[in-house]
Amino acid sequence: MQTPTQYYHHGRFKVSGGVLPDAVTAYRTYGDPSNDKVIVFPTCYGAKLALGSQDYLVGEGKALDPSKYFVVTFALFCNGESSSPSNTPAPYGGPYFPFVSYEDNIRAQHAVLTKHLGVRKVFCVVGFSMGGQQVLDFFRISQALSQSDLFLYARLLAQVPITNGGSLSELVFSASDSRCSFLEGPKAAMLASKDFADGHYQSTPQHGIRAFGRVYSAWAYGQTWFREYKHLMDGEYPDLNSFIRERWEGGYVNNWDANDMIALLNTWQKGDISIVRDGGDYEKALKSIKAKGLIMPSKTDLYFPPEDSETEVSHLRDAKLQVIPSIWGHVAGGSANPPDVAFITEQITEFLQAP
Repeated sequence: MQTPTQYYHHGRFKVSGGVLPDAVTAYRTYGDPSNDKVIVFPTCYGAKLALGSQDYLVGEGKALDPSKYFVVTFALFCNGESSSPSNTPAPYGGPYFPFVSYEDNIRAQHAVLTKHLGVRKVFCVVGFSMGGQQVLDFFRISQALSQSDLFLYARLLAQVPITNGGSLSELVFSASDSRCSFLEGPKAAMLASKDFADGHYQSTPQHGIRAFGRVYSAWAYGQTWFREYKHLMDGEYPDLNSFIRERWEGGYVNNWDANDMIALLNTWQKGDISIVRDGGDYEKALKSIKAKGLIMPSKTDLYFPPEDSETEVSHLRDAKLQVIPSIWGHVAGGSANPPDVAFITEQITEFLQAP
């Protein structure tokens, strides 16, 4: 189900790394705007509204059915649709684009919802991967922005753990450091490439983007997935190299700008819900969340493992942990495998219909 991408201009907008003279948030809406059951569904890393990245959950008969809910999908800053290095004019374009945090994204999304769409209450916030990390950030930051209970969230749904940083325990530090280390791999491949030129490239840095995709590719799945030759996609690819060349190199080369990829990765890498109001107290940040939650990691996710979610759920007031029983690793939470989508849809539908 496709609807037109719309663009909201914030004007001069302060972000964590400086300012954007005319910040833009790209978004799409589905359903009746007068429906008071509003669902927010932000994008993740590698996702674009124009690529239909949110379509696997949004549509008639799907988990987020526009006949039942008013659904708003948001493009993250740095994804190439909202303000990004690739579409921002000088002096802030390309490598000069300021650092943007999850908090900056959510302040912008909150403005679109309240100032432009007239939304006063959100029924649920749903997210996969980076979108899932935004879910609890969304509650915490919007709570601070509203200064009242006029803007509330009845439900929060993350399809991966929401931890990225924190100070709860050695376990949390280790998990966060593990993810940061993983992200350093593809980032270093891009930055060290001979054609990236510190972000000042004049043409697509093929070497850098392709190296980024190759380094990243193994992390998205699980060992069992490769062992069962799922990368051959039922004969679509004759070998592993063809799969990586088309799905990973091609996916990024054809659809992404290199500076956007690095800037968005930095947002992910520096995310931490505890720094918004709680001075790094991760446990306090989670315990302050009043909304009902559903956390759904994949059983075989290599960088958001279910054990991280167990820690998070133990500190949330009213949250359920539901592990996706899949060998598809991290991408089980996205649109890659139809049986996983069916499982996720069933869980989301039950969650949204619960009293």
